[in-house]
Amino acid sequence: MSFTATALEGTKAEQYEQLRLQAQALVDGEWDRVANAANISALVYHALPEVNWVGFYLFDGTELVVGPFQGQPACVRIALDKGVCGAAATTRETQRVADVHAFEGHIACDAATRSEVVVPLYDGDDLIGVFDLDSPVPDRFDADDQAGLEAVADVFLRSLRG
Repeated sequence: MSFTATALEGTKAEQYEQLRLQAQALVDGEWDRVANAANISALVYHALPEVNWVGFYLFDGTELVVGPFQGQPACVRIALDKGVCGAAATTRETQRVADVHAFEGHIACDAATRSEVVVPLYDGDDLIGVFDLDSPVPDRFDADDQAGLEAVADVFLRSLRG
């Protein structure tokens, strides 16, 4: 496989489309969820400014377990009724938190994190996990970031289907 990440250019929406296409090229022909989660985490971590953690928590049938990521060591297990990741998993809705300190039950894996966005990963009714991004900047993620990251998460989900 030959892959080269390129710098993102243009509007935020255009940059996320470029990132989605890069993620698609990266996982094309590969169906292993660990390999694809690892490569997508690395791609997004190095492409986006002002993020300090990008990765996946994968559902083991009971709770979310840390999967491939980029950033500081992370909490290993997250119950479905805990934190931003648990909220995304149980509500099936992306959680965009401007100030994690104001989020009831936030789990502080990295004390430097100030804002977070978590995209739930579902294949039909089956919970696969969540795609989690943290930033040391308050209110780092807006609606454009959310839409772009949901599109990247969809690339990951589609890669699992072969």
